[in-house]
Amino acid sequence: MERVYIEPKRSEWNQILQRPAFDSSSLEATVGNILNDVKQNGDVAVKKYAAQFDGVELNDLKVTEAEIAEAVLLVDEKLKQAIQQAKNNIEAFHTIQKEAVSKVETTLGVFCWRKSIAIQKVGLYIPGGSAPLFSTLLMLGVPAVLAGSKEIVVCTPSGKDGKVNPVILYTAQLIGLKNIYKIGGVQAVGAMAYGTATVPQVYKIFGPGNQYVTCAKQLVNKAGVAIDMPAGPSEVAVYADETSNASFIAADLLSQAEHGADSQVVLVASSEFLVKAVQAEVEKQLNDLSRKDIAAKALQHSRYIVIQNVDDAFELLNEYAAEHLIIASDNALSLSEKVTNAGSVFIGHYSPESVGDYASGTNHTLPTNGYAKAYSGVSLDSFFKKVTFQQLTKEGINNIGNTVEIMAAAEGLDAHKNAVTVRLDSLKNIE
Repeated sequence: MERVYIEPKRSEWNQILQRPAFDSSSLEATVGNILNDVKQNGDVAVKKYAAQFDGVELNDLKVTEAEIAEAVLLVDEKLKQAIQQAKNNIEAFHTIQKEAVSKVETTLGVFCWRKSIAIQKVGLYIPGGSAPLFSTLLMLGVPAVLAGSKEIVVCTPSGKDGKVNPVILYTAQLIGLKNIYKIGGVQAVGAMAYGTATVPQVYKIFGPGNQYVTCAKQLVNKAGVAIDMPAGPSEVAVYADETSNASFIAADLLSQAEHGADSQVVLVASSEFLVKAVQAEVEKQLNDLSRKDIAAKALQHSRYIVIQNVDDAFELLNEYAAEHLIIASDNALSLSEKVTNAGSVFIGHYSPESVGDYASGTNHTLPTNGYAKAYSGVSLDSFFKKVTFQQLTKEGINNIGNTVEIMAAAEGLDAHKNAVTVRLDSLKNIE
């Protein structure tokens, strides 16, 4: 059941803010077995699990150009226009994240710089099933292309007819992606992590998924394949005061709750009166939702917390570190300065979380489960490695060499010292 807390003590915060938990030990064993099978048996294992879990017999794993062309014709024109606008905004926001190379001369003759180099091979996991997330393909595919990754692999499950959702294929061709595979679940993560005869191996895997996909990403990460971030069920926190609109807040809470039964919604409000108004609106709006059963289950994990003191309220919100944080207040912009932990922040009465999920331009692949305390959401940087360079002239090694010799000797690393000394001696001989 949803719970209401009035001015809870700080000592109770951790207990109140706990996420829904499940036992992962048996999950890891199941997922680990599937990953090992894919590693050993490649395409054969992938097809076996597609039949077992998705109920589809796949002859070819890769989507053909003909299938992509057919899909483009099936997508509604208004939806195409909406996807195009979202793509434009996502491109605009991620393009400004590009960093110019800047050199610094740290000592006379010692030049240092850092360069962003695209991760050459990346894998994008796009969930299918009850809600094929073409928006996630935009969020991952656009920055991957902007970064200049040479090989971009997309894995997404097909339906029982062996066809991928046409909107996902339309979005892929709009971005310019061609390596699309009809694979979902743990077997998709395994195929990208280890490579098969059909699916190329990648260096980093991106994308959300259910608890099985999330577990698979974490296991291949332990084995040396990079992932975007640890991620669990989706979540939203809303801060609301007397200037907020109860129907807006209820709509925001429900938009998050419909993601899945394990989603969590948290409201921190300045008064009990406001909490009751929001609860009434939630009840009213819930009945009109097509996914009301899912949303109702998620609302069982919801928390309504009344804290009058604004600083205390934001201290609690920073402790929660929500994936999405909405500040529903006339003073939202100044209050946003109090935020230190959140995946993405939505400021004011007219900034619903949905706009970030789809089309404002910010990325919707964000840290959950409190990871926003230390992790960022996906950005252009996620598709780069930062490589440092240095170049020393003869003058440079002369100016810094003795410093390195002294430090290396103090650490007892004679060979380190000698790598400098032989150069300094060679320069003395020239003189």
